[in-house]
Amino acid sequence: MENILARAFGQDVSKLAAQEKQLLLSRLLARLAHEIRNPLSSLDIHVQLLEEDLARSAPALGERTASRFDIIRGELHRLDDIVKQFISLSRPSALNLQPLEVAKVVGHVCELLRPEAAARGVEILMRVPAELPQLIADEVQLTQAMVNLVINAIQAIEGPGRVEVNATAGLQPAEIVMQVRDTGPGVTPERHSAIFELFFTTKAEGSGLGLWIVQQIVTAHGGAVGVANADGGGAVFTVRLPLQGKEAGRG
Repeated sequence: MENILARAFGQDVSKLAAQEKQLLLSRLLARLAHEIRNPLSSLDIHVQLLEEDLARSAPALGERTASRFDIIRGELHRLDDIVKQFISLSRPSALNLQPLEVAKVVGHVCELLRPEAAARGVEILMRVPAELPQLIADEVQLTQAMVNLVINAIQAIEGPGRVEVNATAGLQPAEIVMQVRDTGPGVTPERHSAIFELFFTTKAEGSGLGLWIVQQIVTAHGGAVGVANADGGGAVFTVRLPLQGKEAGRG
């Protein structure tokens, strides 16, 4: 992250305090969002106008190109979502801590991503015991973190494979442990820490935001996230969260 900030602002940031680095990062994300959003909005409008022109002047051609316009619109919306993430990350977001059922969150994430996984030949399995205690957390943010982890796992698999999403009570008291395992190639040891850095990605379709956002959300809850390689191959991402939210995490 320091290299990115140094290139963006033309100054050595290695000696700055963590809070100052976060402020510079917020300014950088806000600037990126502003610079991207204006042309993105213009593209969206002109794609819509072009599609309407084709439908009026060449109906047959409009029908043949409808699927391509759907792809273009989908990609524009995906870029807009990334911009929204930039904007949300450029300012602090308070946690809305409420009691929640871990099985409900994990089940929602698995059902949400099963169609995308199935299209890639990937099976999603869920293992969450019914007797897990309630977790005090921000349901929206925790769901986003789990979605990012499962998408990362799906994208890591080349060809048919499997993603397992598990949740258990931790060995430490008052802790929930959630894991996302995949049957991909795994993560090389030298990338275990770098993989959570902002904009770090090894995938052509990755933005380098997903795992960094996961770390920010988990840390805000007083938890921790890490990665390791499974004995049988593939990567295992482990999230540890205190049952009572951030205050419990401070111990």
